[in-house]
Amino acid sequence: MKKKVVIAGGTGFIGKYFEKQFRSMGHDVIIISRQPHHLAWDNEQGIIEALNHADMLINLAGKSVDCRYNDKNKQEIIRSRTSTTNLLGKAILACSNPPSLWINSSTATIYRHAEDRPMSEEGGDIGTGFSVDVAKQWEEALFSFHLPATRQVALRIAIVLGKDGGVMTPFKNLVRFGLGGVQGSGNQRFSWIHIEDLFRIVMFLRENEELSGVFNCSSPHPVTNRELMEQLRKTMNVKVGLPSPRWLLEIGAVVIKTETELILKSRWVIPERLEQSGYTFKYDTLDKTLADLLT
Repeated sequence: MKKKVVIAGGTGFIGKYFEKQFRSMGHDVIIISRQPHHLAWDNEQGIIEALNHADMLINLAGKSVDCRYNDKNKQEIIRSRTSTTNLLGKAILACSNPPSLWINSSTATIYRHAEDRPMSEEGGDIGTGFSVDVAKQWEEALFSFHLPATRQVALRIAIVLGKDGGVMTPFKNLVRFGLGGVQGSGNQRFSWIHIEDLFRIVMFLRENEELSGVFNCSSPHPVTNRELMEQLRKTMNVKVGLPSPRWLLEIGAVVIKTETELILKSRWVIPERLEQSGYTFKYDTLDKTLADLLT
């Protein structure tokens, strides 16, 4: 009998990749989305039926944080994460045969700006500010449900690198047009994960039934922004990259309607629990990752 996987918010960059991988493995995949031709968020009975007898639920739903943090966007960023998580938890409670594993997205941005030491699940310092509040409320929504038959996992995901979308497109464009120098001080840490490793982690968590709780999803060797841009230029064979000081980034962020936090916050995150549990990264270093994605 085919395994059934439900992906909530599965029409984005990560969701499309996951759907393709699961279908290639012969799984039935059901997508919950606001977009047409998928199971709608307001179809509560349909969601309960989809989750009943499902092998796994993966929730990736949430408004993109690539926007200006005005009051309207802030409310929607939080609501789109907590309300969908709460809806899914209630749907699982209504199942006679619920999924054995519920993986909910979270973010590595939950930790403070760190240039002094890496942040692990146990030893990391939770930060302050809007993005941290989003992550905390998101995880609180997940773990507020007591589900005896369903393991609950929150993935604190670093910046995901893949071929078809995500941040690789703007990074490539910066380098291509000669703007691939350091951004800000260049000392801020860049934590990332190859999209293939993110999928392999999901499969690892499915197979290891004793694992639950919070996991950092980030390659074990973060780099500085300076090293990131240097490696991008090297891999793309571009000799020169003009730097972008903070004041210029602030102006640019307003123009393209985003926030400089996405570039300037130092995310120094390590996957301590995954490595202690026996997970081995396929793309553990940035040069390996960029060689796969850009050559």
